[in-house]
Amino acid sequence: MPALCRDCLHRFEPPAAPSPRQRCPACRSMRLKTHPELFSLTIAHMDCDAFYASVEKRDNPELADKPVIIGGGHRGVVSTACYIARIRGVRSAMPMFQALKLCPDAVVIKPRMDAYVETSRAIRKMMDELTPEVEPLSLDEAFMDLSGTERLHGAPPAVMLARLVKRMKDEQGVTGSIGLSHNKFLAKVASDLDKPRGFSVIGAADTADFLRDKPVRLIWGIGPAAQTALDAAGIRTFTDLLRWDRRDLHNRFGSMGDRLWHLARGEDRRKVSGRAPVKSISKETTFFEDTMHMDVLDGHLWRLAEQVSDRAKAKQLAGRIVTLKLKRANHSALTRRHSLSGPTQIADQIYRTARSLLDQAVTQGPFRLLGCGISDLVPEAQADLTGDLLDPNAAKRASAERAADDIRKRFGKAAILKGRALR
Repeated sequence: MPALCRDCLHRFEPPAAPSPRQRCPACRSMRLKTHPELFSLTIAHMDCDAFYASVEKRDNPELADKPVIIGGGHRGVVSTACYIARIRGVRSAMPMFQALKLCPDAVVIKPRMDAYVETSRAIRKMMDELTPEVEPLSLDEAFMDLSGTERLHGAPPAVMLARLVKRMKDEQGVTGSIGLSHNKFLAKVASDLDKPRGFSVIGAADTADFLRDKPVRLIWGIGPAAQTALDAAGIRTFTDLLRWDRRDLHNRFGSMGDRLWHLARGEDRRKVSGRAPVKSISKETTFFEDTMHMDVLDGHLWRLAEQVSDRAKAKQLAGRIVTLKLKRANHSALTRRHSLSGPTQIADQIYRTARSLLDQAVTQGPFRLLGCGISDLVPEAQADLTGDLLDPNAAKRASAERAADDIRKRFGKAAILKGRALR
């Protein structure tokens, strides 16, 4: 039974009947990991622990022992919360007023995306040093395939992963949890088993026993609607899934049924890919008070369109479809889409298209959230190639926007603003 010390990275063979208080023979640490397949598994999922809150506590040590919630104002939602606040029941996406009822002494901090992005990039660089196959899911989590890297690093993947989270703590002041397994599904499940600062392993030999009585909500992507459908079919655990014939699952749930049949057996053939294409670019905001005041919505919509445009330009992409997202006070959502005659990355065109969609939906307000985005993405070389016969001034506005972009690059983002952005 191979063992690894997660503090000093010492590898050793513990006694046949190790003590539950076994210590590392090199440094005396009790942070050990043992598993029969520990040094042969290669698929990992790394998930930072309460990432935004960890960055805030790193940058302000006075917050170390306090409950911290990252999110908007009283009418906003929780982006994330530190583990002190989570013990009190605070969860991501929870309405802020509800979170403050559960944890009235919490320190609420508005997100500082620049700080989080900077830290995320530093961690991504560390992961890239381990393997070229890094597939980020968000700023704070990613899959890694370390197949074939042992010869390069002179150590098995488990050791390099323990070294990664040690470097994250030492160099960036944030902690992470590792899930190590033989496929992506189980690696992601494993990373949630022992947070924070966890290191969990699900081997091929123990997959069936591990999954047997677990709830199907462990499957990433099973939301409330899917859970309701599964409940109606009497499927609550993986054991329930195993009773179903593959064809019956497909007939009942379509393509999701095939996926469920494989996952019930711990099978996941998806590859870790660092080259997964960006499918959409979007931005949204939550209001302090519900509103259907058009000037307020219009000002926010322009700023969102600008942010979407800036991201598209930074990624050298453009989109053929513009999407408007609205959420009412009761959290019910409205989504409207419009396909353009050609792809764009110009804020003016994104805004005007989204504004037209908003004009059609505004009577269904008031709204607590507004968002817009673009999808069906293509390289920017294919964008904004032709004029709009119905809007002969569109080309002039696009040219003015490009000139404004150049000014901002030289003098900062606040150097030039549209009047409607001040509403």
